[in-house]
Amino acid sequence: MNQVITFGEVLMRISPIGNKKFVQSNAAEFYFGGTEVNVGISIANFGGKVKHISCISNDFIGDTAISYLNKFSVDTSSIVRSQRPLGVYFLEVGAVMRPSTISYNRSHSSFSEIVPAMVNWEKALENGKWFHWTGITPALNKGSQQTLLEAVKLARKKGMTVSADPTYRSGLWNYGEKPKDVLAELMQYSTVFIGGVNEINELLETNYSFSNEDFIKASQHLIKEFPTIEKVFDKIRTSINSSWHKMKARMWNGIEFQETEELDITHIVDRIGTGDAFAAGVIHGLQNFDDFKAMQFGNAACAIKHTYAGDINYANEQDVISILGGNTTGRFQR
Repeated sequence: MNQVITFGEVLMRISPIGNKKFVQSNAAEFYFGGTEVNVGISIANFGGKVKHISCISNDFIGDTAISYLNKFSVDTSSIVRSQRPLGVYFLEVGAVMRPSTISYNRSHSSFSEIVPAMVNWEKALENGKWFHWTGITPALNKGSQQTLLEAVKLARKKGMTVSADPTYRSGLWNYGEKPKDVLAELMQYSTVFIGGVNEINELLETNYSFSNEDFIKASQHLIKEFPTIEKVFDKIRTSINSSWHKMKARMWNGIEFQETEELDITHIVDRIGTGDAFAAGVIHGLQNFDDFKAMQFGNAACAIKHTYAGDINYANEQDVISILGGNTTGRFQR
């Protein structure tokens, strides 16, 4: 009874090799990812037991995606298959003052046809201890929103911890539902909030600033509005340019405010999936450490993800703990 359960779309990412644009390249590489699966694989790399639930194409691409998840010891036994193709996105990785750009091809993907009847949640959650959801999944279509709602209701009924990362992306909500209403309903079954003032303002229709004082007020307001929420964790990114960022994190656990020191990332290899790495670090940390160290672990996990190409954080627990110990010089290990 100790699995972390994640639910969401698995995507194939296609990018030109290096920092090239598609127009200047004849060669590309692919990775598998997707917000929730990124979280799941990262937790598995930290040593956790993880199950990912999705709807994947019933073809050799889908077989490859499942094989990829299995490589990281992620349980794929509750994944369902579809005759529609796997979702794809195209990424041009930026550098210095040139930003990265993304184009999605997921409107008619295998995951887009998922409905509650396709997932046996009672069986899927039978070994679950923790359920994680993000705002990406309910934004995609009515079927994924309804399927997720069934999952969080049953997860809470079973006494599982439910973490919410209610990422709001306005371009995804195209099926007639109001994002605030959908996310607010899901929040009623959530216990850990991984997000910041932007997400709280979106949920509560408030206008809190990014100061620490307003973050505390926003977190208190959120907990008052959704009493099941016990803790709030937020990452703060300072962008110098596309290749140089600084990361720190802060939290309100209902009792005290804490924040981490800032980590300097002076040469970014890949920014995709870094927020997912933070969420995975916090989830793993809360199961193994106190709240403050869990936040530190999440921030360090987020920082080291910037050094890996692809959507996934390949760091193990010791890699992250090494950063917490001050080993940020990148010196050879012999």
